[in-house]
Amino acid sequence: MTLSLRAEHLRRYRDIAWLLMKYGRGDWVRKAGLEESLEPSDADPAPDGAGHTELAADLEKLGPTFIKLGQLLSTRPDILPPDYIAALSRLQDDVEPFSFAEVERIVTEELGVRISKAFAAFESKPLAAASLGQVHRATLRGGTPVAVKVQRPAIREQILNDLEAFLEIARLLDRHSDAGRLFGFEDLVDEFRRGILRELDYRQEARHLAALNQNLRRFRRIIVPAPVVDYTTRRVLTMEYIDGRKITAVSPLELVEVDGRALANELFRACLHQILIDGLFHADPHPGNVFLTGDCRIALLDLGMVARIPASMQEKLLRLVIAVAHGRGEEAAEAAVQIGEVRDGFDQSDFTHRVSDLIDQLRDAAVKDIQVGRLVLEVTRIAAKSGIRVPAQLALLGKALLSLDQVGRILDPDFDPNSAIRRYGVEMMRLRVRKSFSAGHLVAGVSEMKDFLERLPSRVNRILDRIADNNLEIRVDAIDEQGLMEGFQKVANRITLGLVLAALIVGAAMLMNVPTHFRLFGYPGLAIILFLAAAGGFALVVVILFSDVKRPPRNHRP
Repeated sequence: MTLSLRAEHLRRYRDIAWLLMKYGRGDWVRKAGLEESLEPSDADPAPDGAGHTELAADLEKLGPTFIKLGQLLSTRPDILPPDYIAALSRLQDDVEPFSFAEVERIVTEELGVRISKAFAAFESKPLAAASLGQVHRATLRGGTPVAVKVQRPAIREQILNDLEAFLEIARLLDRHSDAGRLFGFEDLVDEFRRGILRELDYRQEARHLAALNQNLRRFRRIIVPAPVVDYTTRRVLTMEYIDGRKITAVSPLELVEVDGRALANELFRACLHQILIDGLFHADPHPGNVFLTGDCRIALLDLGMVARIPASMQEKLLRLVIAVAHGRGEEAAEAAVQIGEVRDGFDQSDFTHRVSDLIDQLRDAAVKDIQVGRLVLEVTRIAAKSGIRVPAQLALLGKALLSLDQVGRILDPDFDPNSAIRRYGVEMMRLRVRKSFSAGHLVAGVSEMKDFLERLPSRVNRILDRIADNNLEIRVDAIDEQGLMEGFQKVANRITLGLVLAALIVGAAMLMNVPTHFRLFGYPGLAIILFLAAAGGFALVVVILFSDVKRPPRNHRP
């Protein structure tokens, strides 16, 4: 396979090769055949290696596709060390805004009507600008204030072109490098493609807003903006406007006045509920996406990165999080094994030992030094290196908890996420039990019971008919009795043969001293005959060594 020579791909080949060279992966560059795309000044790695903070800055310079790739890599502790994971989790997505003329054009195309007809007011200066789009404040005709998110022009085409270049390089690395065969870069790019294409469809984000808005109604201090469905398309998202400030811009004195401790605990409890009960959670609740409103509530914004957790995994994740919070290393290791897929060469005792050591080291640490999200990510990294294929949801959980650790400590410097998990763990368990008795689960159970009762009479009739005809059979597939009897018989025969041979040898030895005229080879003839008969013992040894084989297993019987 050779690389494409399209102009837009050549630039990305050079960017990727430069990153790999700078961060010490020149061998990957050579195996992928990317040397020719480099300029002479790019051919050497940075002196003494480049740090994790530099990687985040470099990705930001290279544009939206690399920023989003960095965010994906921040969920892969099996590929990157913890410091890099933490740095990429804090990737900033602030870029220069695009012109208001483009905003007008895109909104008009998407809504099918001019801005002046759709909105009573529409501010030309954006509230925020990111790599995929920017947000403007506006007012609907009915007087409702809204925030309108508009996608950057041609951003979808740019990302698709970049993804093609990424995919070509990933395939080369998978074919020609050990790292590619270990990590599966083509699968990583495919996962990245699916995620970013979902993020580029604002209708998907609107559905996430509606779902989380409904799920979090029970938490009075937490709000999520509701979408305006009639004004939302693939490239335009209109949602409720929430007046507030980033929590990073709020002074400590203000946080004391609004009870930052209560807000931190409510936010952590709400996010645990999202992850472990609802199965749909904001996967990127970093400080830039968390606002403090004028009425002293926490607003969760930017739901482009949302993760879903199947019900079968929620229970296992809950056990893992509680085990980590309580410092129970063996239970955490067992939960991680149940969550992941064990591959060949996995050593469970070594994995359990390493996870236990990790958690034991932090058991006596100060509260300010414990980050439950980082612990979950570290457990994920150990699992991946030990031979467990961990699902992406586990890394996203660790990343979300890590962000919550940071947000919680901004709201309350003494916030203890471990204590919060221990407090709310019992509540989460209770809610999960209650959820199992929900209407949906009960309907499924009633349906199964109905099916059982409908089939029961015919099954009972068949059993009674067979009993009446004396044809009822019960098959017990316990042991292979025929093989067992054959084995016993073989053992008994060999013991008997061995005793007979031993008697012949002893008898022959005794007859050697008895005088007789019948002699063979100069020795008493009867004794020699008995010795020759005893030579059959060698035949028995040969049979035992070369003829005994395991009996082939029987075909399974129902």
